[in-house]
Amino acid sequence: MKAVYVKEFGGAENLEWREVEDLPKPTGAQVLVNVKTSALNRADLLQRRGFYPAPKGFPERILGLEFAGEVAEIGETAKDFRIGDSVFGITAGGAQAEFLLTEESLLAKIPKNISFTEAAAIPEAFITAHDAIFSQANLQTDETLLIHAVGSGVGLAALQLAKVKNIKTFGTSRTQDKLDKCRAFGLDEAILVSDDANFAEMIKEKTGKRGVDVILDLVGANYFAANLESLALKGRMMLIGTVSGRTAELNFGLALAKRAKIIGTVLRSRSTEEKAEAARKFSEEVVPLLEKGLIKPNIDRAFSIKDIRAAHEYLESNESFGKVILMVNGE
Repeated sequence: MKAVYVKEFGGAENLEWREVEDLPKPTGAQVLVNVKTSALNRADLLQRRGFYPAPKGFPERILGLEFAGEVAEIGETAKDFRIGDSVFGITAGGAQAEFLLTEESLLAKIPKNISFTEAAAIPEAFITAHDAIFSQANLQTDETLLIHAVGSGVGLAALQLAKVKNIKTFGTSRTQDKLDKCRAFGLDEAILVSDDANFAEMIKEKTGKRGVDVILDLVGANYFAANLESLALKGRMMLIGTVSGRTAELNFGLALAKRAKIIGTVLRSRSTEEKAEAARKFSEEVVPLLEKGLIKPNIDRAFSIKDIRAAHEYLESNESFGKVILMVNGE
């Protein structure tokens, strides 16, 4: 089968769409998926550069964390899916290929009103957002949510999931145009930020000095101090991204005074059982919202898988608003 392959770790010029291995065969509760579409994530850029190694058991040089496609074959004990079912899901690697072998517990059925192109924009963003703000941070309807990089895939997913429950939202971006576009998704308070992370005072002003209950941080270390200042009493800070750095100084006094919870989270390195639980909640709580049209995937641009280098360069430009899709053999 063919897949996106990293010849050498480094720039996008090292990516190839090429034959890599024989077609895998499912056993037990495994499912072989004929991948129609996939999507790019920041993690793919890091892995390509050699900064984000794949977990044990997953390909080091074949990229891809999410996919949509059709069930091509099932293992002898798989019971939840049939050949021909339209499915989507997450994986720890190898999704940008013609076929993907995965556990059936990590799959969900694609709603009939969602195309393969749209479906590829959903799993990583919506599972990550739902797991972080609801399963882990326990965000409630009478609370407030601050989303950094609100115009990103995960940011837009979190925004929509929060607005379904009428939760007041605050969002930051370094681009005014992205903030303006987020208004259409229900963003209540838009905050334009600079490299100085100048949002803490604005949050205090907009909340009557109370602060926000939950922060979804997709940026990293540069925002940490201002995040802590922006938290309300008993606030929860969800740390996901490290784009602006991995190391920050902690004001213990402020954290103790606010009785703050600081939670780091990642999907990729979790056990199959943990990811299966996140996928189950996604199927039960998020997929019905997609079926009803209450939330929707947001696609910035779609690229042919053969144009994988251009797709990486585009995502690295930070111009995208929402997801960058890869057409493997899809709609």
